[in-house]
Amino acid sequence: MHAVIVSNGFPPTKELLEAEIEFADLVIGADGGGNKILSYGITPDAVIGDLDSFKKPDTINFEIIHDKSQETNDLEKALSLVLKKKAKTCTVLGAFGKRMDHALKNLSVLKRFKPDFDQLTYKDELFEAFIISDRYRTEAPVGSMVSLFPLSGEVIGITTSGLKYPLENEILKNGLRDGTSNETTEPEFSIQIESGDLVVFVERKGN
Repeated sequence: MHAVIVSNGFPPTKELLEAEIEFADLVIGADGGGNKILSYGITPDAVIGDLDSFKKPDTINFEIIHDKSQETNDLEKALSLVLKKKAKTCTVLGAFGKRMDHALKNLSVLKRFKPDFDQLTYKDELFEAFIISDRYRTEAPVGSMVSLFPLSGEVIGITTSGLKYPLENEILKNGLRDGTSNETTEPEFSIQIESGDLVVFVERKGN
């Protein structure tokens, strides 16, 4: 089962949202993210959060879950909900933007929930972002930007292929060395690491 969550950061375009929900079994608004879904004339399966941002419509019926807990943010509540509903893969839109502290928190949320999904991806108009903890290989148009961020603080034994600035059994560490603004030189690139949690940002060229 595949879920799409719209969080309350920079909102997705209608085109991106429609493309993502085409193959989704669940469409969930994380608090104010529900407003954006409704603004496009789309009815979510549910909206969940502390509901400090969500404006409930009077004429449309769907599940609304008021979770007052301040121990989790609205995205965490939404991810927990789709797991409860047996989703195995999930795409999150609107995870970044508006507030820097919320964006950083949502990277922490990505790390927390990654083990619970077969695939968990954050996506916006420019990039998709996900965590790898062993190896990853995919196709991308030549010239696509790829950035690597050591979410665990330090990622050891990074080896890449198909990128302009290759790494060979190297270390990325916060405050010392990161891997922003690399780019693909071949139609396929790969990344392998020995230990740590590496966030990979891949430019969505042509998507």
